[in-house]
Order: sequence, then structure tokens, then C-alpha cells
Amino acid sequence: MTNTDGAAQARQSEVIDKAQRARIASRALAKLDTTVRNRALDALADALLTQQDYLLEHNALDVAAARQMGTQESLIDRLELSPARIEDIAQALRTLARQNDPIGTVTEGRTLYNGLRLRRVRVPLGVVAMIYEARPNVTADAAGLTLKTANACLLRGGSLANNSNISMTKVLYEAGIAKGLPADWLQSIETTDRAATTELMQLHGLIDVLIPRGSATLIRSCVENSKVPVIETGAGNCHIYIHTDARSNIVVPIIINAKTQRPGVCNAAESLLVDAAAAEKFVPPVLEALTSAGVLVHADPTILALAQSLDAARQKLVVAATEADWGTEYQELELSFKCVAGIDAAIEHINTYSTHHSEAILSEDYTAVNRFLQEVDSAAVYANASTRFTDGGEFGLGAEIGISTQKLHARGPMGLDALTSTKFLLEGEGQIR
Repeated sequence: MTNTDGAAQARQSEVIDKAQRARIASRALAKLDTTVRNRALDALADALLTQQDYLLEHNALDVAAARQMGTQESLIDRLELSPARIEDIAQALRTLARQNDPIGTVTEGRTLYNGLRLRRVRVPLGVVAMIYEARPNVTADAAGLTLKTANACLLRGGSLANNSNISMTKVLYEAGIAKGLPADWLQSIETTDRAATTELMQLHGLIDVLIPRGSATLIRSCVENSKVPVIETGAGNCHIYIHTDARSNIVVPIIINAKTQRPGVCNAAESLLVDAAAAEKFVPPVLEALTSAGVLVHADPTILALAQSLDAARQKLVVAATEADWGTEYQELELSFKCVAGIDAAIEHINTYSTHHSEAILSEDYTAVNRFLQEVDSAAVYANASTRFTDGGEFGLGAEIGISTQKLHARGPMGLDALTSTKFLLEGEGQIR
């Protein structure tokens, strides 16, 4: 046997073995009382705080390695933990513990024509696998949401955050075991061999659903290659459309928040549109604010012409857009900016180039707002607000497993209900057909 064969066999052993153990754990989790799962969630939150130094130490190794590799700062922002971020993660777990348990909820109940009593109830999916990149917070979010919904969780984190993910999984797992959770309720695939990801995607029958969180490339790879059902998440070419009747005092603050607060996240704005009739009014102050914040603007000819009002230094941050820019998710201090001939053109542009994540209109015209809300085909559509609110916590869902940009099973921020299925329970007195 060659060394390559041996490595492949070891990798296969880890992926398949952990998936098999997760399947066994899922059956035990489905039997657990809500109280046990809620107490475990509180214990997980406590463990993150008491083991904070351990987590930060391992996270620092990943951050240092990422910087040495020249990783872009927006990705490092996602990767890096801090005491404040760990506190936020722990608080999200506590919030989950206090939310209503969806498992066992009756969504429908009636008596059929033949006297059979029918109930439709929420049940766990079974084994939920996550494939994600440099986001150690996803480790805790996935663990908490799957535990609350009585699912087993199998994690495949990216190599950039390997130390962070493994250390956090260890802390959470041991805290759960101490509170009565079954063995293997939470596991991470630890090998950094990329072939393990492909292998995981083939485990139909062991894995019930696969949720990728990360780049558009990662999500596309999962959708195209997985035999396990996939929920598409994350890719966010999000738009803000400045309508002719936008209120002047909200335009710049909303755009700056949506683009610059955290440019590397999927709900950050990546593309601006402005009505041609209002371009001279809105474009100069928007460009002034964006370039002052260091944002590189990929502009169409109309926007480029209006950029001539900027000083020489800021003009260098406004460059000619190409066709590719309209569909780009930059995840950096960059965005595209286009002038459109009214709301019809704006809606058409968004529905053509959007990833169907989050879009916003800025307008005081009720008719225009209503049309935008109804006709834009995205998971979250806003009027007069930043796209940055598309988030499970902001929507009152607690932690989120991801933001679905597809239409089947779930759409938008996915909380507890998205990690459940349903089954029919029927009771009779001897009926036959």
C-alpha cells in the first residue's frame, strides 16, 4: 500500500465513521426531553466563556497563519475571535435555550372523513452536516441550532480556521456530554485533506441535509457535486436602489452602513443603483462618502462623469465598471454603481444580477416601494433600511444556521423551523380502506 492509499483510507475512515456515529447519535437525541437540551445549551454558553482563553489561543494560531499567507482582511475579520465575539456567541446559545422548542409542535390537526384523527408534527431532520470556511462562530451556531432541534451535527470547517473549529468543537462537545447528551452528538472532521469534503457530499443515507456556508465557489461545488440534499446559503450580491423620491437624509447613512460596517459579510451591499432623474442630486454626496471611507467604486459612464466633482485623490477611487462587476460579490471595500432609467429598469437589473439574498429601495413613494417589495425576487427585501439586518438574530430567530437563497425547504435566515421536517400521526379505531 502506498502512502497515498494509506492517507485515503484514513480519511475515509474518519468521514464515514463519524457520519455513522452521528446517525446513531441522532436517534438518541430525538428521544431527549426539551429540558435536557435547554440545560445543555446553557452549559455550552458557560463553557465558551470559561474556556475563553483556550479558544482565543487556538484562534490566534489561525489568524497568524492567515496573515502570513496574505489572506484578505475581510476574511480575517470573519476568522478572528475576541472576548466580545465569544460573549455574543454564548448569548446566542442562551437565547436559543429560551425559545420555544419546535419538536413535537402540531402544525395541523383534523379528523378525516373515515374517522381517522390526523396530526402533523415537527420532527428532527436527523443528521445535519455543515461545510463552511473561515467562520469559527458557525461551529457554535450549528451546534446550538441542531441541538435545540434534536439533530446530530457533523462539521467540516475550512483549513484556515482548523485550530479554532476543533478547539471550539471540543469545548462544546464536552460541555454537552456533562449535561447528558449522547456520545457523538457533535463532531468535526479534522483532516485538512480537501478530498474529505467531496467524500462527505457522497454520504446519501447517512447525512440528511448538507448546508454550505462560505464563498460562491464553495456553495456551487456543493450544489453541483453533492448526493446529499443541499440548502444553498450565503452568496450575497446585495443591491440598494436610490429612487427619485428617496429622502435625502437617509441615503448616505444607509449606504455607508450597508457597505462599510462589515464589508466581508454576505448581507453587505455590493451594488448601488440610482434613478437617472435623480443622479445629479444623489450621486455626488454618495461618492463623497464612499470614497472618504476608502471604498473603490466601479461606475458606469454617468456615475464616472459625476465623479469629476470629487477632488483628485477621491477620483482615483472611481473606476470604469465592466459587465462582470454587476454580478460581483466583492466582500471588500468595493461596490458597483449604475444609473438606471426608473424603477422598471432597477427591478430588471436586480432580478438579473442578484444572488437573491437582500435588496433595498430608498424611497418615500408608496407605489414604488410596494412594487419593489413585491417584484424583487430575493429572500429579504427592504424599504428605507440597510441590508445588514438580514440575520437570524436581528429577525428574532436566535442564532442562524445560514441564510438560504433558494426557495425550497427554507428561504432567508434559517432558524429552528428550518432544521425540522414533519410527519403525519394518525389514530383510528380499526378503520380499513
